[in-house]
This record gives sequence, structure tokens and C-alpha cells, in this order.
Amino acid sequence: MVQALPRIGRRRALQAAAAAFVVLGLLLWWLLPLGESSPSGTVTLSTGTRSGVYQRYGVLLKHELAKDMPDLDVRLLSSEGSQENVERVATGKADFTIAAADAVEKFKLEGRPGADQLRGCARLYDDYVQVVVPRSSPVRSIEDLRGRTVAVGQAGSGVRLIADRILMAAGLDPDKDIEPVSTGISEMPAELENGRIAAFFWSGGLPTGAVADLAGNFQIRLIPLGAGLVDKLHRQGGISRYYRAADMPADAYPSVQQGAAIPTVAVANLLVTRADTDPTLTEHFTRTVIDSRDGIGHEVHAAQLVDLRTAIFTDPLKLHRGATRYYRSVKP
Repeated sequence: MVQALPRIGRRRALQAAAAAFVVLGLLLWWLLPLGESSPSGTVTLSTGTRSGVYQRYGVLLKHELAKDMPDLDVRLLSSEGSQENVERVATGKADFTIAAADAVEKFKLEGRPGADQLRGCARLYDDYVQVVVPRSSPVRSIEDLRGRTVAVGQAGSGVRLIADRILMAAGLDPDKDIEPVSTGISEMPAELENGRIAAFFWSGGLPTGAVADLAGNFQIRLIPLGAGLVDKLHRQGGISRYYRAADMPADAYPSVQQGAAIPTVAVANLLVTRADTDPTLTEHFTRTVIDSRDGIGHEVHAAQLVDLRTAIFTDPLKLHRGATRYYRSVKP
């Protein structure tokens, strides 16, 4: 016959069971965030033009967000580029977007509605300026564009913003010294191939699909933009301080560059939201952006440059408190 445990033994057994229950509960709490449900509802992500990196990145990011936050409905909204993207988020027409730092700074300097509510979530990858001409063209520098028909991007694009400043740094008036054509990357390659324009400006991640496709069908060159031009850009002040000298890697467009890096101008892209965006949503959104780098990077090579160590540097925007919470959670 099994004898009953002494009273002290029973008490110790109960205490041990209670302690084990507490430990198990803490372990489950640590492994499974029971107190925090996945964000739900609908958010809008403003992307970019159909053939640009913003749009492709947005499509792939939506897929990753669906896996991480299955109850969240992410809607993509195409745009003309950075300037339109910033305006949409600032005015509540979109919840998140990608925009170049110069476009964000321009919006703030102009004191546009909602500028003080803009917040950063992450520094993503750099856009590289690509000035494309036919390989047979006599144009060898920006100064050689004088008197020629040049596609400079649409009015709401980041391309237009940086193209105008590069032309001015080279001593050209964007409205008088060239014949500007306001068109986007979807149309630029065909316009160049058909001889309707002498050159086009593009600012985007590398490689940009539309430029790569053009290089496969038509012989082109990329105009180098040297360090001297960047020095002149910096002397303009204002938004131009966000431009930096960079080398376009030799493998960006191999058939065009033939093993040579090309000096150019780069500007950082930021993931942008508003101060009033839910912190939990922003924390989850930022986490997905960082964690999906390698997966998205297989198809959009620029995404491979997203780096946790530099993502917090979202100048000229303050970090959103939800993004700050994420970075603190992964700090070693």
C-alpha cells in the first residue's frame, strides 16, 4: 500500500509543481509572444513607376509582409517617384513609402503640409544616377548635352529633382540649355532607341530592369559623373548635401560597362511613414523589411544592400518610435 506523503512533503511537491508551472509559462511567453497579436487592417504602400525598382521591390515586399502579418491587407499604389511618394505619406494618402533623402529634405524645407509628421523606419539602399546615351553618341559629358533633347523624368519624380541639379552643377539651365522631356523610365528606353531623345537621366537601384533590357537590344553608354561634379553639387547647399560620389559597380550592366566601374552620384533611399502610424505595425513592418533582405535581393539586387547596421540612419527624418523599438530589440 502506498502511504500518503507527509504534510511537509506534500507542501514541497506543490511548491515544486507551482515553480515548474511558472517556468513553463515564462518559457512559453518567451517563445510565443502571446500578449501581442499580429497587426491587422489595411495599409497602403506607395511605390513607383512600373519599370522601376521601387515598384518591383514593393511587389516582393508585399509578399513577405503577407507571410509575416497574414491579417494585414497591403495595397500597392504606383507613383511617379520620390516627390509624389513623400507627399502621399505626409497627407495620409499612403501609410508607408520609399523615397530618396533629397526629396524628403525638399519637402521639409518647403514646409509642405504634413512635413513635420514624417518619420523614418529604415535606410534602405542607394539610388545611382544613370545618364544613358547611344554608344555612337558624341556626348561624353553632361556639358555635351547642351542643345539636345533629354528625358529628365516626370514632374513628381526623384529623377527630375536630381537631374535638374546635376545639369545646373554642369553649368546648364535645365529649362533653356536643353530641350527637357518629361517622361518616365517606362518610356525612356524606347524614346532613346527610336532617336526621339539624345539621352535620358535615371536614378534608381542597380541594376534597373528597363536599362538592362535596353542594353540587351540596343548599344548604349553611361556618361561618367566625376567627383568634381559632386563638389559643385555640394556647393549648391540645401538638398544637394544628400548626394555623394559613388562608383557604379562593373557588374551592374556588364555588356555596357565591359568590366569598368563608372563614377556617378548616389543618394540614399528611406522607408518613410508618419508619426501617428501605429507603433506595433511600424515595428513589424520594419522587421519584415530587414529580415526579407536576402529573399527579395535574389530578384531585386539593390535590396541586398539593406544593412541592419546602417538602417537606423534615416537623416533627414527622425526614427519612428515603432522602428526604434525594433532596433532596440535586435541590438546585440
